[in-house]
Amino acid sequence: MRNKVVKEVSLRAVANKRLITECPNGPENGKELSGELYNQIICACCRAGDIDRAMALLSQMEALGFHPNLISYTRLIEALGNIGRTSEAEAVFQEIVCYGFKPRVKMYNVLLRIFLKKGLLGVAVKVLDKMDNLGIERNQETYEVLVAYYVNAGRLEDTWAIINEMKRRRFQLSSFVYSKVISLYRDNGMWKKAVGIMEEIREMGMSLDKQICNSIIDTFGKYGELDEALEVFEKMQQEGVRPDITTWNSLIRWHCKAGDLPKALEFFTEMQEQGLYPDPKVFLRIISCLGEQGKWDVMKKIFETMKYRGHKKSGAIYAVLVDIYGQYGRFQEAEQCISALKSEGVQLSASVFCILANAYAQQGLCEQTLKVLEVMEAEGIEPNMIMLNVLINAFGVAGRHMEALSIYDYMRESYAYEGMH
Repeated sequence: MRNKVVKEVSLRAVANKRLITECPNGPENGKELSGELYNQIICACCRAGDIDRAMALLSQMEALGFHPNLISYTRLIEALGNIGRTSEAEAVFQEIVCYGFKPRVKMYNVLLRIFLKKGLLGVAVKVLDKMDNLGIERNQETYEVLVAYYVNAGRLEDTWAIINEMKRRRFQLSSFVYSKVISLYRDNGMWKKAVGIMEEIREMGMSLDKQICNSIIDTFGKYGELDEALEVFEKMQQEGVRPDITTWNSLIRWHCKAGDLPKALEFFTEMQEQGLYPDPKVFLRIISCLGEQGKWDVMKKIFETMKYRGHKKSGAIYAVLVDIYGQYGRFQEAEQCISALKSEGVQLSASVFCILANAYAQQGLCEQTLKVLEVMEAEGIEPNMIMLNVLINAFGVAGRHMEALSIYDYMRESYAYEGMH
């Protein structure tokens, strides 16, 4: 099936001479592109996110009777996986094997990451089996990909099995692995063990980097130990570790939850003073707390400050959210919201639609949440897992449990079908 797709792309690529008109050695100059130049352009297209052009160039190379090198193939498979085109990534890999190439561990790691990102554990296990059968040794990256998946899936025993295997094979446990273990303990209510990991790291003489600090701060915050979270926050800055958006998000989130809105606003301001752009989720949390307390003037002041700092265009999203949560409900209709965003020149994406849908869902505006989904589909953007979860939440808040259940069943069937293929 994949070979058919590749051949179709190949025909389009050969017919479309404009694909390489930007190259001084293009066919209109009477010269053919060299294999090396093809490889360079394919890699450049992958880095730029122009995957269709990269695939067309691949097909054009095949039509001319030669193939990219392993670096280009790896970049292409990784780029396809990053945008969810898993079946195409797998098919390109199968073609590599058919052509007699011998993929290295890096390419297998890319495949593992792609399959696990989609939750296809069974397929990922087959990749590992293939590596074992070919005598390809797992490296540090292989194990870290597996640890990340098992932690995100909440599988404590499997996570420790992988970590113990790493120790047996004398792989260094990196800050990435430790931060993932801390997150797993945190999510399983074992926050004291998470803190114990931090002590273990210190005893080993490993410096506390950003990943570990963020995990510890979030762990303390989740269990209401805000003083300890602030102590780690201060220590990381003293050691020259610069807080990122994840750090600020945790501090703002947990102070909001604890009811300490003044401190959350202080962090929100400090974050912007350090030149970081507010995450929509962070802003939504602040707005929600202010809305509950009826502090509309503070909302307006925050938004004006953001515009002053140069966040005007993307700030249109925040303006709409303020209006949804606001006193007068200026944008009670989803179509109005999206029209306002378009007029501000905001690029509509799945993320933007999910933010808007979630804002309506949190207010119990179920019909408007559905309208956001309808407009999203009309714009040609496929609903993702986040949007479907938002819809379930909206129906649940509205007491429409049968409709929530129907979406849940749809999600199960869709992923079950995907897993079979």
